[in-house]
Amino acid sequence: MTVFVISAPSGAGKTTLNRRLLKELQQLSMSISHTTRSARVGEVNGEHYHFTSKEAFEAMVQRGEFIEWANVHGNFYGTSFAELERIKKLGKIPLLEIDVQGWDKIKPLLPDAVSIFILPPSLRQLWDRLESRGSDSLEVRWKRFQNAYAEIKESSHYDTLIINADLEEAYQKLRNLVLSADPKHAGDPEGSKLCKKLNEEFVSAEWIKGLKEQMKA
Repeated sequence: MTVFVISAPSGAGKTTLNRRLLKELQQLSMSISHTTRSARVGEVNGEHYHFTSKEAFEAMVQRGEFIEWANVHGNFYGTSFAELERIKKLGKIPLLEIDVQGWDKIKPLLPDAVSIFILPPSLRQLWDRLESRGSDSLEVRWKRFQNAYAEIKESSHYDTLIINADLEEAYQKLRNLVLSADPKHAGDPEGSKLCKKLNEEFVSAEWIKGLKEQMKA
């Protein structure tokens, strides 16, 4: 079963990219995840997520209804087998927007899946994007930033990498990748080098050292 899996650290732009992809490529359909987090303003149950209680989610886990699930920022997220079957019956290709934990679990079960990781051009830009949201405290932003760094370190587990330095360029690369006859060999050839650079930035950048000191204070 052909499936496209797209992952990215928080703030890298995957939601914006995926929404446009789904709008323009009608052969794709987003897999709607279950989650225990509360709905945000404008989110619709059954359209953005299947919002459920922790107890109901845990019951689904016990019944083996998820192909993958994970605890992310204190909330549960999962992809159900029923959701993939729903998309298959529509004659469409599932698009899964999941994190690296989910991909590690799902990878052995979907051998024909094409996995894509969206990279920020720098950790500085990633932090700026997290700050621009304006609704999260410094502690929450720092936690998301640390998680983003941990996810970037796992990006080598993906078939291809796309660098989101320019949203339009990144979208065209993603679109071409999905339409490619051999998508596992598409993407940004500089992605691996950038991952190494981002790892070095997290360890040595003075501005990140300053953030660490703020969090200790």
